[in-house]
This record gives sequence, C-alpha cells and structure tokens, in this order.
Amino acid sequence: MTSRGRCLLVLVIAAASLSCSGSGSDTIVIGSKNFTEQVLLGEILATLIESRTSLKVDRRFDLGGTFVCHKALTAGELDLYVEYTGTALSAILSERPENDPDAVYRKVAAEYARRYDLTWLPPLGFNNTFAMVVRSEDAVTHSLSRISDLVRVADTFRAGFGYEFIERADGYKGLAATYGFEFAQRPREMDLGLIYRALAEHQVDVVAGNSTDGIIESLGLVILEDDRRYFPPYDAAPVTRAATLALHPELRGLLEQMAGRITAEQMRKMNRAADIDHRSPHEIALEFLEAAGLSGSR
Repeated sequence: MTSRGRCLLVLVIAAASLSCSGSGSDTIVIGSKNFTEQVLLGEILATLIESRTSLKVDRRFDLGGTFVCHKALTAGELDLYVEYTGTALSAILSERPENDPDAVYRKVAAEYARRYDLTWLPPLGFNNTFAMVVRSEDAVTHSLSRISDLVRVADTFRAGFGYEFIERADGYKGLAATYGFEFAQRPREMDLGLIYRALAEHQVDVVAGNSTDGIIESLGLVILEDDRRYFPPYDAAPVTRAATLALHPELRGLLEQMAGRITAEQMRKMNRAADIDHRSPHEIALEFLEAAGLSGSR
C-alpha cells in the first residue's frame, strides 16, 4: 500500500470511529493528533474543563495527523483540539509561509472563522517549530550547527521524516529548495514516535522533529538552527467550533485563562515526563494546572 493510501485508510478508520458515538449537550469532545505533546495538551484542557465546570469531557486522543483532526472538527465530531498556527496556515489554508507570529495568528483566525465557522482561542504561549535534528557526534565531526550546513553532507546523510513533513508545503520540498540541498536517497517515511530512536541507533542521520520534544535532550541530540528562517511560527492554540462556544459560553473565558501559560521549556519538561519518565498524561496535567493556579473546583 502506498503512503497516500495508508493516509486515506487512516482517515476512513478515524472518521468511522468518530461517527460511532456522538456527544450530549453536557459533554465536550476533545481530540488530539497522534503524538505525546498533543495528548498532553488535550488532557490539560480536558482536566481544566472537568475541574472548573459541570461539563463532561469525551477524550478522543491519538486520532492521527492534522487533516484527520481538522476534518473531525469541521464535521462536528470534535468540539476542540489544539492546533499550531504555521500548520494551519500551510497545511489547511494552503497559504504561503510567513514569519510574523501575530500576522500568522490573525490570518488563520480570520480564515478559519470565514471558511469553517471555527474559533481560534489565544495561543498557549509556546512555538513548537519543526526542528532538523542530528546526532551530537555528527554535529562535531561535520561542524553542523545550522540547517545550511547540511549542504555539505546531504549526499551522504540518510533522512527520516514523518509523512506530513514529506508532503506538506512547509515541509521537506520547500526546505530543500530554500537551503539548496537534496539527499542522495529519498527520505525514509517514519512514524513520529520512532524517528529519534532511529537517529540514535544510526538507522538515519537526520530527522525532522519538533522543537519541544523532550527526548531530544535526553538522547544527546542536536537541533540545527533554521538560519534562513524557513519555518513559519507554530504557536499552539485551542481551536473550537463556534457552535460549541455558543452552546457553552462559559468555555471561552475558561480556556482564555490558558493564554500564554505554557512556555517552550515547560512543554519540553512535560513531554519528557511522559516519554522518558513514563508518567501518565493525567498526572502531568494535574501537576501543571496546580502549579499554574488553575486547578480549582467549580
């Protein structure tokens, strides 16, 4: 089966799963993409809502990639999930990347409202940009500190990327064109949960990860500087259906209290607690909300 075929199969399976059960008027359905950070953010919002309102939360985490979650949201099968501004701009809206975080947020908020009747709430406080990552020993041996340095080694390096990064407008093709390099072999398509281990075990030599992934530091890996500022800002923010906010107006004020609450370092620590220390998302969410003063009862 081709990668596109697998993606379509995932969409069909996810849509079928989502359509099996709807939510009642007293239930909020929160989704997430299929990686640790997304599950943690979904759990933080779910725990916040449950502790501060009388609403119930139906957790539908690990659904798949961007398009699966967006389709579920626009179909009314989800009420809320966390998206990233640069992803929305490039992958969903098919707009050219921009570097001004405020401008990108305003554009995606306006276009989501106009096209899909969806509402972007204020950003959570951190930018989770794509990160080109190499082993520390290779960084030293080949003097790699910037993405532009890959030009010197691209003909010998093996790349491992997630499906979305290979296919998206803000992904590999644009990156290679901007920096003027091409790997000798087609990048290996990999599950996001496997890329760092594959890099550490020398199965590949460079991967496209996320800057807030906690495992990067724990494995002694190195993020290369995006010296040509190719990647747009990827500020994380809750996206919800306008109909949901109309039905539950108390949600807007509550979720707006999350604005600017999570720093990149805090997100890395939470990701590390889940991936390396194997703590549960609910435990991590409770700890974060208590430290932020947001865990009070309704």
